[in-house]
Amino acid sequence: MNLHAIWAIYVYEMKRFFRTIFESLLSPVISTTLYFVVFGAAIGGRIEEVEGVSYGAFIVPGLIMLSVMTQAISNASFGIYFPKFIGTIYELLSAPVNFLEIVIGYVGAAATKSLLIGAVILVTARLFVEIDIQHPGMMLAFLVMICISFALFGFIIGIWSENFQQLQLIPLLVITPLVFLGGAFYSVSMLPPAWQVATLFNPVVYLISGFRWSFFGVADVSPGLSLLAVVVFFALCLGAVWAIFRTGYRIKS
Repeated sequence: MNLHAIWAIYVYEMKRFFRTIFESLLSPVISTTLYFVVFGAAIGGRIEEVEGVSYGAFIVPGLIMLSVMTQAISNASFGIYFPKFIGTIYELLSAPVNFLEIVIGYVGAAATKSLLIGAVILVTARLFVEIDIQHPGMMLAFLVMICISFALFGFIIGIWSENFQQLQLIPLLVITPLVFLGGAFYSVSMLPPAWQVATLFNPVVYLISGFRWSFFGVADVSPGLSLLAVVVFFALCLGAVWAIFRTGYRIKS
Protein backbone atom coordinates (compact mmCIF):
# COMPACT_ATOMS: atom_id res chain seq x y z
CA MET A 1 0.00 0.00 0.00
CA ASN A 2 1.50 3.31 -1.16
CA LEU A 3 0.53 5.55 1.76
CA HIS A 4 2.49 8.48 0.35
CA ALA A 5 0.41 8.43 -2.85
CA ILE A 6 -2.85 8.21 -0.90
CA TRP A 7 -1.82 11.12 1.31
CA ALA A 8 -0.76 13.22 -1.70
CA ILE A 9 -4.13 12.76 -3.42
CA TYR A 10 -6.01 13.34 -0.16
CA VAL A 11 -4.13 16.53 0.70
CA TYR A 12 -4.51 17.90 -2.83
CA GLU A 13 -8.28 17.41 -2.72
CA MET A 14 -8.58 18.86 0.78
CA LYS A 15 -6.58 21.94 -0.22
CA ARG A 16 -9.12 22.55 -2.98
CA PHE A 17 -11.84 22.43 -0.33
CA PHE A 18 -10.06 24.78 2.06
CA ARG A 19 -9.46 27.33 -0.70
CA THR A 20 -13.22 27.89 -0.74
CA ILE A 21 -13.94 26.88 2.86
CA PHE A 22 -15.96 30.02 3.62
CA GLU A 23 -18.38 29.35 0.76
CA SER A 24 -18.35 25.59 1.43
CA LEU A 25 -19.36 25.97 5.08
CA LEU A 26 -21.53 29.07 4.76
CA SER A 27 -23.86 27.42 2.24
CA PRO A 28 -25.04 24.58 4.56
CA VAL A 29 -25.46 27.06 7.44
CA ILE A 30 -27.75 29.25 5.32
CA SER A 31 -29.62 26.24 3.95
CA THR A 32 -30.17 24.79 7.42
CA THR A 33 -31.42 28.13 8.72
CA LEU A 34 -33.87 28.43 5.82
CA TYR A 35 -35.15 24.89 6.38
CA PHE A 36 -35.80 25.66 10.02
CA VAL A 37 -37.56 28.89 9.10
CA VAL A 38 -39.76 27.17 6.52
CA PHE A 39 -40.29 23.71 8.03
CA GLY A 40 -39.70 24.47 11.68
CA ALA A 41 -41.77 27.64 11.89
CA ALA A 42 -44.45 27.11 9.24
CA ILE A 43 -45.02 23.35 9.49
CA GLY A 44 -43.75 22.95 13.04
CA GLY A 45 -46.47 25.32 14.20
CA ARG A 46 -49.06 22.79 12.99
CA ILE A 47 -47.17 19.57 13.84
CA GLU A 48 -45.77 19.87 17.35
CA GLU A 49 -44.46 16.32 17.70
CA VAL A 50 -43.71 13.30 15.54
CA GLU A 51 -43.40 9.99 17.40
CA GLY A 52 -42.77 11.84 20.65
CA VAL A 53 -40.07 14.10 19.20
CA SER A 54 -40.54 17.81 18.57
CA TYR A 55 -40.89 18.45 14.83
CA GLY A 56 -37.95 20.88 14.78
CA ALA A 57 -35.64 18.22 16.21
CA PHE A 58 -37.23 15.44 14.13
CA ILE A 59 -36.13 16.98 10.82
CA VAL A 60 -32.47 17.41 11.86
CA PRO A 61 -31.29 13.92 10.78
CA GLY A 62 -33.05 14.38 7.44
CA LEU A 63 -31.40 17.76 6.92
CA ILE A 64 -27.98 16.28 7.65
CA MET A 65 -28.59 13.32 5.32
CA LEU A 66 -29.78 15.59 2.49
CA SER A 67 -26.64 17.72 2.64
CA VAL A 68 -24.19 14.91 3.36
CA MET A 69 -25.39 12.71 0.50
CA THR A 70 -25.40 15.48 -2.10
CA GLN A 71 -22.08 16.95 -0.93
CA ALA A 72 -20.33 13.57 -0.87
CA ILE A 73 -21.48 12.87 -4.43
CA SER A 74 -20.62 16.35 -5.65
CA ASN A 75 -17.13 16.45 -4.16
CA ALA A 76 -16.15 12.95 -5.27
CA SER A 77 -17.58 13.27 -8.78
CA PHE A 78 -15.89 16.60 -9.45
CA GLY A 79 -12.66 15.40 -7.85
CA ILE A 80 -12.20 12.55 -10.36
CA TYR A 81 -13.92 14.20 -13.33
CA PHE A 82 -11.63 17.25 -13.41
CA PRO A 83 -8.43 15.19 -13.95
CA LYS A 84 -10.29 13.43 -16.78
CA PHE A 85 -11.33 16.77 -18.25
CA ILE A 86 -7.83 18.29 -18.29
CA GLY A 87 -6.06 14.99 -19.08
CA THR A 88 -3.98 14.60 -15.90
CA ILE A 89 -5.76 11.32 -15.14
CA TYR A 90 -3.32 9.60 -17.52
CA GLU A 91 -0.35 10.78 -15.45
CA LEU A 92 -2.02 9.32 -12.37
CA LEU A 93 -2.74 6.01 -14.12
CA SER A 94 0.85 5.74 -15.34
CA ALA A 95 2.27 6.38 -11.85
CA PRO A 96 3.11 3.47 -9.51
CA VAL A 97 -0.31 3.79 -7.83
CA ASN A 98 -2.97 1.08 -7.95
CA PHE A 99 -6.71 1.69 -8.27
CA LEU A 100 -7.37 1.09 -4.56
CA GLU A 101 -4.95 3.86 -3.55
CA ILE A 102 -6.53 6.27 -6.05
CA VAL A 103 -10.00 5.49 -4.74
CA ILE A 104 -8.96 5.84 -1.08
CA GLY A 105 -7.39 9.24 -1.77
CA TYR A 106 -10.30 10.76 -3.68
CA VAL A 107 -13.13 9.08 -1.78
CA GLY A 108 -11.47 9.72 1.59
CA ALA A 109 -11.20 13.43 0.85
CA ALA A 110 -14.81 13.66 -0.38
CA ALA A 111 -16.07 11.77 2.68
CA THR A 112 -14.07 14.05 5.00
CA LYS A 113 -15.56 17.16 3.38
CA SER A 114 -19.11 15.85 3.75
CA LEU A 115 -18.42 14.86 7.37
CA LEU A 116 -17.30 18.41 8.13
CA ILE A 117 -20.41 19.81 6.49
CA GLY A 118 -22.58 17.36 8.46
CA ALA A 119 -20.94 18.53 11.68
CA VAL A 120 -21.55 22.18 10.76
CA ILE A 121 -25.23 21.46 10.09
CA LEU A 122 -25.58 19.65 13.43
CA VAL A 123 -24.00 22.57 15.30
CA THR A 124 -26.24 25.03 13.42
CA ALA A 125 -29.34 22.95 14.20
CA ARG A 126 -28.53 23.01 17.92
CA LEU A 127 -28.94 26.79 17.80
CA PHE A 128 -32.61 26.29 16.91
CA VAL A 129 -33.65 23.14 18.76
CA GLU A 130 -32.48 21.00 21.66
CA ILE A 131 -31.02 17.70 20.48
CA ASP A 132 -30.08 14.80 22.72
CA ILE A 133 -28.34 12.06 20.74
CA GLN A 134 -29.24 8.73 22.34
CA HIS A 135 -26.73 6.57 20.44
CA PRO A 136 -23.75 8.80 19.55
CA GLY A 137 -21.55 5.85 18.55
CA MET A 138 -24.13 4.51 16.09
CA MET A 139 -24.82 8.03 14.85
CA LEU A 140 -21.16 8.49 13.99
CA ALA A 141 -20.99 5.00 12.43
CA PHE A 142 -24.02 5.65 10.22
CA LEU A 143 -22.69 9.08 9.23
CA VAL A 144 -19.21 7.84 8.33
CA MET A 145 -20.51 4.86 6.37
CA ILE A 146 -23.01 6.96 4.45
CA CYS A 147 -20.38 9.60 3.66
CA ILE A 148 -17.98 6.96 2.33
CA SER A 149 -20.68 5.08 0.39
CA PHE A 150 -22.03 8.17 -1.35
CA ALA A 151 -18.51 9.42 -2.02
CA LEU A 152 -17.90 6.10 -3.80
CA PHE A 153 -21.16 6.62 -5.69
CA GLY A 154 -20.02 10.13 -6.64
CA PHE A 155 -16.68 8.71 -7.80
CA ILE A 156 -18.60 6.42 -10.17
CA ILE A 157 -20.67 9.33 -11.45
CA GLY A 158 -17.50 11.37 -12.07
CA ILE A 159 -16.04 8.60 -14.20
CA TRP A 160 -19.34 8.03 -16.04
CA SER A 161 -19.94 11.73 -16.78
CA GLU A 162 -18.86 13.14 -20.13
CA ASN A 163 -19.54 16.79 -19.30
CA PHE A 164 -20.13 19.06 -16.31
CA GLN A 165 -23.92 18.94 -16.76
CA GLN A 166 -23.98 15.18 -16.21
CA LEU A 167 -22.17 15.62 -12.88
CA GLN A 168 -25.32 17.24 -11.46
CA LEU A 169 -27.85 15.06 -13.26
CA ILE A 170 -28.14 12.21 -10.76
CA PRO A 171 -27.77 14.28 -7.54
CA LEU A 172 -30.50 16.72 -8.65
CA LEU A 173 -32.91 14.41 -10.44
CA VAL A 174 -32.47 11.21 -8.42
CA ILE A 175 -30.85 11.64 -4.99
CA THR A 176 -32.60 14.85 -3.86
CA PRO A 177 -36.13 13.60 -4.75
CA LEU A 178 -35.41 10.25 -3.08
CA VAL A 179 -34.34 12.06 0.11
CA PHE A 180 -37.46 14.25 0.15
CA LEU A 181 -39.65 11.20 -0.49
CA GLY A 182 -37.67 9.06 1.94
CA GLY A 183 -38.98 10.45 5.21
CA ALA A 184 -36.44 13.24 5.65
CA PHE A 185 -39.09 15.66 6.92
CA TYR A 186 -41.85 13.30 8.00
CA SER A 187 -42.42 9.84 9.40
CA VAL A 188 -43.44 7.09 6.99
CA SER A 189 -46.18 6.15 9.48
CA MET A 190 -47.89 9.47 8.67
CA LEU A 191 -48.57 8.34 5.10
CA PRO A 192 -51.62 6.39 3.88
CA PRO A 193 -51.09 2.58 4.03
CA ALA A 194 -50.55 2.21 0.27
CA TRP A 195 -47.90 4.95 0.24
CA GLN A 196 -46.19 3.41 3.26
CA VAL A 197 -45.66 0.22 1.29
CA ALA A 198 -44.49 2.11 -1.80
CA THR A 199 -42.07 4.20 0.26
CA LEU A 200 -40.28 1.08 1.50
CA PHE A 201 -39.00 0.57 -2.05
CA ASN A 202 -37.06 3.82 -1.69
CA PRO A 203 -33.56 2.79 -0.50
CA VAL A 204 -32.93 6.19 1.09
CA VAL A 205 -35.71 5.48 3.61
CA TYR A 206 -33.51 2.88 5.31
CA LEU A 207 -30.54 5.25 5.56
CA ILE A 208 -32.53 8.14 7.02
CA SER A 209 -34.48 5.87 9.36
CA GLY A 210 -31.34 4.31 10.81
CA PHE A 211 -29.68 7.69 11.23
CA ARG A 212 -32.78 9.12 12.94
CA TRP A 213 -32.91 6.10 15.26
CA SER A 214 -29.38 6.91 16.44
CA PHE A 215 -30.65 10.35 17.48
CA PHE A 216 -34.04 9.67 19.05
CA GLY A 217 -34.47 5.90 19.30
CA VAL A 218 -37.41 5.96 16.85
CA ALA A 219 -37.33 4.50 13.35
CA ASP A 220 -39.58 3.66 10.43
CA VAL A 221 -37.69 0.40 9.79
CA SER A 222 -35.46 -1.82 11.89
CA PRO A 223 -32.05 -0.24 12.68
CA GLY A 224 -30.42 -3.55 11.80
CA LEU A 225 -32.08 -3.46 8.37
CA SER A 226 -30.88 0.12 7.93
CA LEU A 227 -27.32 -0.87 8.77
CA LEU A 228 -27.54 -3.77 6.32
CA ALA A 229 -28.78 -1.40 3.61
CA VAL A 230 -25.74 0.85 4.11
CA VAL A 231 -23.35 -2.11 3.96
CA VAL A 232 -24.98 -3.46 0.79
CA PHE A 233 -24.87 -0.07 -0.91
CA PHE A 234 -21.21 0.32 0.03
CA ALA A 235 -20.39 -3.14 -1.33
CA LEU A 236 -22.22 -2.46 -4.61
CA CYS A 237 -20.39 0.85 -5.12
CA LEU A 238 -17.03 -0.71 -4.28
CA GLY A 239 -17.71 -3.54 -6.73
CA ALA A 240 -18.66 -1.05 -9.45
CA VAL A 241 -15.45 0.94 -8.91
CA TRP A 242 -13.38 -2.25 -9.09
CA ALA A 243 -15.08 -3.19 -12.38
CA ILE A 244 -14.44 0.30 -13.79
CA PHE A 245 -10.69 0.12 -13.15
CA ARG A 246 -10.52 -3.50 -14.28
CA THR A 247 -12.09 -2.69 -17.65
CA GLY A 248 -10.84 0.90 -18.00
CA TYR A 249 -14.40 2.13 -18.58
CA ARG A 250 -14.24 5.80 -19.63
CA ILE A 251 -10.76 6.10 -18.11
CA LYS A 252 -8.38 4.65 -20.64
CA SER A 253 -10.34 5.77 -23.67
